Amino acid sequence: MKALLLVDIQNGFCPGGNLPVPDGDKVVPVANRLIDSGKYDLIVASQDWHPPGHGSFASAHPGAAPFEMGELSGKPQMMWPDHCIQGTIDAELHPELKSEEIDLIQQKGEDPRIDSYSAFRDNDRDASTGLSDFLEDQGVTDLDVCGLATDYCVKFSALDALEMMPGVRVRFIEDASRGITPEGVAAAVEEMRAHGIAVINSADALRE
Repeated sequence: MKALLLVDIQNGFCPGGNLPVPDGDKVVPVANRLIDSGKYDLIVASQDWHPPGHGSFASAHPGAAPFEMGELSGKPQMMWPDHCIQGTIDAELHPELKSEEIDLIQQKGEDPRIDSYSAFRDNDRDASTGLSDFLEDQGVTDLDVCGLATDYCVKFSALDALEMMPGVRVRFIEDASRGITPEGVAAAVEEMRAHGIAVINSADALRE
């Protein structure tokens, strides 16, 4: 069974959002083509779903500024602007994404004490979201991953999928993803490749 994982294609990470990824909205039509292709037996999405005052927010730390390194639960933590707060428009999936075709939306980042880049588990690698169990229960053998942002949530989701679901083929769809910085994207792609994750584009996925 082949599955598609759409990572955090939310208003907050698109232009006009609280933590916009450059050209983040450009992934939406590509994601929709993948959704419409009929190539996938299962379509899942992750959704950043932070409570107000989440510990990864700079605003939760007096004197901290967004995009500087701080600490959370004893570990280094990038301090982010407040984003994707539960129940806000910022946290909603992009309105043009064909979300009615999504079989499961996996929310993450709900624990205020730890960040959660990956769709599969928290950054401390302790608490699982349950997504890997769900995919394995469905009999998924192939997983294509894409979305926002390549250098953070997409990369960590792809790497965790590889580690937590042994035997599942994991691929990264490059043109259905965008990252925060060119340097970060290049490093993320190289890291995924080094772990055996195939880097493809949507045309490759649609040809199969």
